[in-house]
Amino acid sequence: MDAPPAVSHIDDTEPDQVLAWRNTALSERPGFLIRRLHQIHVALFMEECAAEGITPVQYSILTALEQLGPSEQVVLSRAVGLDRANTADVISRLAQRRFVQSRVSRTDRRKKVAELTGVGQALLTRLESPVARAHERTIAALPSDERATFLRQLLLLVETNNEVSRTPIVR
Repeated sequence: MDAPPAVSHIDDTEPDQVLAWRNTALSERPGFLIRRLHQIHVALFMEECAAEGITPVQYSILTALEQLGPSEQVVLSRAVGLDRANTADVISRLAQRRFVQSRVSRTDRRKKVAELTGVGQALLTRLESPVARAHERTIAALPSDERATFLRQLLLLVETNNEVSRTPIVR
């Protein structure tokens, strides 16, 4: 799917639109609301997954490994939108808990490859219900017939603005 054109810069915004945002309460601005929703989802995820002591970022790395198979750390960082240093740190923590194993690439000794272990696969299986509950709780306030539309619109916003992110996702 081709991404829509990037959103224009503030310099191109009509003065009336700038003033409208300036006069909008902080609690009603998109950036504020998106940040708050992220905080809320993380809290719900942590509550639902407390028994396993796993974070949403760790879960993303494990899920990416399950979907991609053994992967170089740079590929994982691009798949989950996380910088390489943080990806390496997350993989190290997951390896300490035996959820992943990390090795030097067979084709390029400068690169590291991470792989999901049986212990990591078992963790993902145990997390299926708690993670589903966290996702459902995050959007539970929406009428059920509006949830799919909300997720499509959220995806559109993310895909449209992916390239301006500090860590764009590469598929």
